[in-house]
Amino acid sequence: MRGVTGRLMLLDTASLYFRAYFGVPDSVRAPDGTPVNAVRGLLEFIDRLVKDHRPDELVACMDADWRPQWRVDLIPSYKAHRVAEERESGPDEEEVPDTLSPQVPIIEAVLDALGIARVGVAGYEADDVIGTFTGRAKGPVDIVTGDRDLYQLVDDARGVRVLYPLKGVGSLQLTDEAWLREKYGVDGRGYADLALLRGDPSDGLPGVPGIGEKTAAKLLAEFGDLAGIMAAVDDPKTKLTPSQRRRLDESRPYVAVAPKVVRVADDVPLPEVTTALPSAPRDGGTLEALAARWGLGGSLQRLLTTLAARRA
Repeated sequence: MRGVTGRLMLLDTASLYFRAYFGVPDSVRAPDGTPVNAVRGLLEFIDRLVKDHRPDELVACMDADWRPQWRVDLIPSYKAHRVAEERESGPDEEEVPDTLSPQVPIIEAVLDALGIARVGVAGYEADDVIGTFTGRAKGPVDIVTGDRDLYQLVDDARGVRVLYPLKGVGSLQLTDEAWLREKYGVDGRGYADLALLRGDPSDGLPGVPGIGEKTAAKLLAEFGDLAGIMAAVDDPKTKLTPSQRRRLDESRPYVAVAPKVVRVADDVPLPEVTTALPSAPRDGGTLEALAARWGLGGSLQRLLTTLAARRA
């Protein structure tokens, strides 16, 4: 993606196909009866996103490792409640619905045949891939995700915003710094510190006991960032309550390691890929076979029509 200055759209692909899976009835099936609701729903999502937001570049970012060991080593509870099976080597198996897992390889094959860049890197989550692409982009970036963790990348000065699906992708919350300040009292840079302090049960992050979202926002407003808050713990003149001072002090071991876990990586070794959004399929024959085998019908055809219209 060297030299890209157009609008880059980064998809948190798993977040979107999970939403498609639960948003499209599982009665949507291939000719042999296999559910393809996540596949077709994701194609509909991409079609709508391209129509509405007109990206020049698009990357489907993947979880090559949904629970990287380097994060678990720092905080063992990280996503522990989602583990379906522990493995001696390679990533643990994530607990996902039985009829969703078989659809993921189909999604990957369809994206590849379309010529839509698909990037996952061993040892990293899709969030980290998104963070690295965002850091390298020279133009504006739209991040499409149902994961609020990526709010930390919002940066008005660089044109980085998060498109958060409220219902499908037809209704998106356009998250910029003004929205973040109104909702959470922080900007993108401050969101990671806020999330770290309040914790996140869905990711197995304990947070600092007694420091909820509102208190975290107030502390960040007063002391600037996490380092400023922890410096305030050591300064008896600062306006921390005795309870806050004690709890923050007792949480030093967590606070010391949590930033690396919570903040997305920006140094992922990305492969060289063509991120330009295709106007025609990369492999029409394979795509036609996939469409017939899995009954992708109008969902795929609408996306192909939208991509072809970009040439006009």
